Amino acid sequence: MKTNLDKILAVSGKPGIYQLVTGGKSTIIVESLMDGKRIPVHPTQKVSSLSDISMFTLEEDVPLKEVLLKIKALYAGEAVTDAGTDSASLRAAMKKVLPTYDSERVYDSDIKKLFQWYNLLQAKNLLDFEQDAEEVATDSE
Repeated sequence: MKTNLDKILAVSGKPGIYQLVTGGKSTIIVESLMDGKRIPVHPTQKVSSLSDISMFTLEEDVPLKEVLLKIKALYAGEAVTDAGTDSASLRAAMKKVLPTYDSERVYDSDIKKLFQWYNLLQAKNLLDFEQDAEEVATDSE
């Protein structure tokens, strides 16, 4: 089954990423991809869909989906284990994935989070993404 990144969420103040289970008037219910626990997310909490996130580069910003696909291709679909936790190894791994990333605007914590998210998606076999309507139109031209 293809993964819809619109339904994979980052919740501010909460570790990891979450999959949307259901939405209501005042709260949504999400399930952690780390431990499978379901929690309510209230309207006062900042929630970002992974499809809305992009990485800063020296040219134009690159959607997170494309960055995740580049990591998947570079690591042949396996988990990223060589990124390390120190600044130099994180930045070296990021340079392999996205050589034009903006090193001044992309922080070490962003790179670390990117690789953690990739590893979570990879562990749950969620790296086969749905195509957007725009991508389908471009592919058929």
